[in-house]
Order: sequence, then structure tokens, then C-alpha cells
Amino acid sequence: MATAAPDRTLRATDLTPRDWLEAGQSLLRRGGLRALKLRPLAAELNVSTGSFYHHFTDFDAYQGRLADYFAGEHLASILDTIMKAERNPVDRIRLLAEIVRRRGLFRLSLAMRAWAESDPRAQAAVERNDAQVLAFLSHCLEANGLTPHQARVRGYALMTLGLGKVHAPDLDRPALMEELIALLCTPTDATVETAAQEERAWQTKASTISS
Repeated sequence: MATAAPDRTLRATDLTPRDWLEAGQSLLRRGGLRALKLRPLAAELNVSTGSFYHHFTDFDAYQGRLADYFAGEHLASILDTIMKAERNPVDRIRLLAEIVRRRGLFRLSLAMRAWAESDPRAQAAVERNDAQVLAFLSHCLEANGLTPHQARVRGYALMTLGLGKVHAPDLDRPALMEELIALLCTPTDATVETAAQEERAWQTKASTISS
């Protein structure tokens, strides 16, 4: 008995703009900006290219939405999931690292950075994304006992490590990342003393102002 062809029209009507944006991110992860074309995008969703225009006026408009999505709904969803799933600040950082590894988000981030070299919309999205991730990491690190300055520096280090493309086949990358998180998230004696010094300096300044 012959198998009926899939009903592309019915499937297309079920799609939302977010489905198209997720498909675009999938193409970016696998092949970078060169892979981001209409036919492969439609094939990713198993629909006709015509259904694309139910949601977007043209491909340039789609690319603008895709850039915004990277620093908007996509990132907000990840951070919201983490905040709801974990209460411990270091566990939140661990979960972010796990999500990045499991979903291949470092490849997406690298693709976005390459795209940003030729498109100001992608550049703006990368800058917004970085600012939000750095703020998230800094907040977690401060909650774990680091000073604001130390938290920002170590948060930046964690972001940089997450984007690394070092070829190290002999290393277990998840285990390595776990060790680096433990190293960068743990306050040292010097960190505690610096925090105490900053607190004393703040109290002295506040006392001077009040007098």
C-alpha cells in the first residue's frame, strides 16, 4: 500500500514565528551564516518556502527578528528556567554551563559573533546577550561571596571559557568546566579580606557623609 505524502499545508499552519526562529538558530549552530537560507530553513521544518511568508515579510526582516531573538526571548527563556530550577548561585552557573554544552549554544554564539562582523543588528544582539549573561554570572558570584569587581572579572572569565575552541581531545570538557566553575566561584581568603576592606571603606565613607 502506498504511503500518503505528509500534509505540508496542515503542518505549516501549525508553525509559529518562534518555530522559524528556532530553526534558524539550528542552521546557524550547524553551518554558520552561510547555511542560513530560505530553502534549508523550510526543509528544517518540513514545509514549503511559501509558508515562510505567513510570518515574515522578507528574509531580511526574518534575519532582524532572528538577531533580536538571540538576545531576547531565547536568552530570557534559558535564564528563567535556571532561576526556577536552582536556588544555589553556583548550581545556577553549573546549570547554565550544562545547557550551553547540551544544546551546543557555544556554536550558536560563535556563529552570531561571525555574523556580527557584517551586520549591525547581529552586533547589537551579541552585545545585549553578553551584557545579560555577564550580569547573571556576576549576580550569582556576588551571592556566593565575591565582591562586585571580582564577580564581574570572574564572570567575564567564565564567559570566555565557554566560548573557547581549544582542541584538547585528551580532556573531559564537562569535567574540566566543572573544575573551572569550582575554581572561579569559590571565594579565597584574599577575596574575603578584600570584601571586608570594601565594606569598611564604605562604612567610613557613609559615616563621613552623615557627619
